[in-house]
Amino acid sequence: MAKLGRELRSQGHDVIDLSIGEPDFDVPQHVKDAAKKAIDDNWSHYSPVAGYPDLKAAVCEKLKRDNNLEYAPENIVVSTGAKQSLANIILSIVNEGEEVIIPTPYWVTYAALVQLGKGIVKELKTTPQSRYKITPKELEAAITSNTKAFLFSSPCNPSGAVYSKDELEKLADVFRKHPQVYIISDEIYEYINYGSSHESIAQFDGMKDRTIIVNGLSKGFAMTGWRLGYIAAPKEIAKGCEKLQGQMTSGANSVAQKAAVVALTSSLQPTMDMVKEFTRRRERVVELLQAIPNVELAIPDGAFYAFPVVKAYFGKSTPAGEKINNADDLCMYLLNTAHVSTVTGSAFGDGDCIRLSFANSMTNIEKALARVTKALADLK
Repeated sequence: MAKLGRELRSQGHDVIDLSIGEPDFDVPQHVKDAAKKAIDDNWSHYSPVAGYPDLKAAVCEKLKRDNNLEYAPENIVVSTGAKQSLANIILSIVNEGEEVIIPTPYWVTYAALVQLGKGIVKELKTTPQSRYKITPKELEAAITSNTKAFLFSSPCNPSGAVYSKDELEKLADVFRKHPQVYIISDEIYEYINYGSSHESIAQFDGMKDRTIIVNGLSKGFAMTGWRLGYIAAPKEIAKGCEKLQGQMTSGANSVAQKAAVVALTSSLQPTMDMVKEFTRRRERVVELLQAIPNVELAIPDGAFYAFPVVKAYFGKSTPAGEKINNADDLCMYLLNTAHVSTVTGSAFGDGDCIRLSFANSMTNIEKALARVTKALADLK
């Protein structure tokens, strides 16, 4: 969708991008200064496969400070983005034919990585009524003797769902009955949380030794192009991920790693300022979407996306006489007619919805949703 939007923009159309999955903020100045210093200090050689010792120590410090979790550097593996971290984990632990349970909607790469590893994707559907979260009973029913892992994110992309401490503890109670199941906890949106504080499932008794936390610098520090992610995992899994990464990409970017040490150990005020602005936008996006007839919305508690149910518009026709059969068609209609770029929910495992990012200016958000409102009203 971003590519199609750029093509329309090159033709002179005023396309507003609500498809992008990255903060529209710049990297904090002190982090940029650290990168410049790293260049001047000649941190330009191959880095250790699992990451520089000072960065691994900084990750451990961050996990203790923010999550009250104790890890040693041997539990940490730094990768070229959290996406590589996820790939390392799945390719290291999932054997052919083993099941990975993934609540839907989910980030598009989850299922693709399981398929790449020849595992079986087992979708566990959630609804707006459940605020896109699973219950312990649903989890219990989904687990079989062939289940190898449970993969989820909180806060969630695309739904914005955030699990509370109590909800996670109840899920942990279920996992204790099934010791063969690893929990892969994607916490990349940790700081972008609009309600209670972030909670990790690794905090509960018996969970840390079977949970692999995935995180990175892209969302919380607006460092998307720096490509830096990391895991905190049991020692044997960290070793497996390091071994796999050593045959694929080796160590992550040396300069980005040195800058990440400063990002993780310095004040989080720039991050909090960014979240404050996202909070303001979220309130406006919710207000505007709730005003559109026949659109159902579970208010996002985290991340920077809205994931409205738009199936009421399926089966309608555009002013040009083209039928809107599904969310894919609706997204293309909004792009070509309203010149607003969104993402179809089918990419995330839920074809009733579309995803809109509010990682854009308030002016653009209001203009875009005015166009979307009109375009939907024009459907007959």
